[in-house]
Amino acid sequence: MVKKLCIIAAMSLALAACSTQTFNMGRINSTAPKTDNMQSFFVSGIGQEQTINAAEVCGGATKVAKVQVQQTFLNIVLTTVTGGIYSPRQARVFCTR
Repeated sequence: MVKKLCIIAAMSLALAACSTQTFNMGRINSTAPKTDNMQSFFVSGIGQEQTINAAEVCGGATKVAKVQVQQTFLNIVLTTVTGGIYSPRQARVFCTR
């Protein structure tokens, strides 16, 4: 039984992929994000939302260069370990200089 669970877990990790949604609003002068937050979602985020005020982070809407939401390898591991109950995502805001 334990062997079967390990095989299923390994296959789930092998089939899982990182995903990224990027919204470009302007020219990026820096590769480092101004903010990088792990957002918590439960049960794969069904019916849930979280908001980041990018204009507030960058000090004005005209200074927002890019907003990115990503499911990283660590996020996938946490989702797999909890059986999808906890499913975090990384949210980043990039600002112009």
